[in-house]
Amino acid sequence: MTLTKTQSNLGLLTSAFIWGISYTFIKQCTDAHMSAGLINGGRGLIFATLLYIFFHKTIHHITWQEVKLGAIGGLLNVAVVLLQTTGLKYTTPSNSSFLTATYVLFVPIVVWITQHQRPQRKLILAIILCLIGTTFLTGIIQTGFHLQLGDILTLCSAIFVSLQIVYYSALGTRLNPINSSFMLAMSQIVVSGGMSLLFERQSYSAIDWPHAILPLIALGITASFMAQTLQIFCQQFADPTTSGLLLMTESLFASLVSVLVGIEPVTSNLVTGGSLIFVALLLMQLDLHRLSLWRRQRF
Repeated sequence: MTLTKTQSNLGLLTSAFIWGISYTFIKQCTDAHMSAGLINGGRGLIFATLLYIFFHKTIHHITWQEVKLGAIGGLLNVAVVLLQTTGLKYTTPSNSSFLTATYVLFVPIVVWITQHQRPQRKLILAIILCLIGTTFLTGIIQTGFHLQLGDILTLCSAIFVSLQIVYYSALGTRLNPINSSFMLAMSQIVVSGGMSLLFERQSYSAIDWPHAILPLIALGITASFMAQTLQIFCQQFADPTTSGLLLMTESLFASLVSVLVGIEPVTSNLVTGGSLIFVALLLMQLDLHRLSLWRRQRF
């Protein structure tokens, strides 16, 4: 199955929307005293189980090359989650949100270094607009930014996000998205689950399981099974820099959902930041070369 540019972009926006919703489930799990490693390992187990139930025939034909390539992508994803979660212990949520979003800056740099492709001018402008919009959404514009240990860890997480995006885009159709998703899930189980058993077992007794289990299941179904599989599939047909910009709207969707369910009110920061990100997305869809030709012909 092949997707057009528009279809792949819509798919990535859908992934970002699902991840925006998933913040509520993560918050419910952490409020129930579930540790980061257990959350990631648990959602990986749900992810792998659902993939096997629905796509076991495809998984049974997985090749050794797909195992290796999928495992690399899975390890990049695990690094993202562990660095971001650990960093959040030593910094503020607004700093973490802002620094995670900086992966949109690293993606074109990684593409430039690895593929020698210079980003288009409109994408550079869209990146700038998205970052400014994120400063409003996270409240950094008012509170200011102070570098801490957690900020450095979160910045490292953003670098791994950019590597993951470029990696999946570079693989293209060489990797079956189902098998790639399965290996990503297995990496979550082995690495995060293993680390949890080694270092987090003492915290298991404090978990409020009745309040933690349903959000964890919801997280595994939506954020992992649905969103991550859709992201891997759509990135085969999308430019990595564009993918980064579209996936970055996760923070915007998280804010909008928070307003809709009554967690926080509509603020000027939300309106300003959301508007800037929306303008950036529209700018990405414009063909500036054709627009320039049209203006010349008309005037």
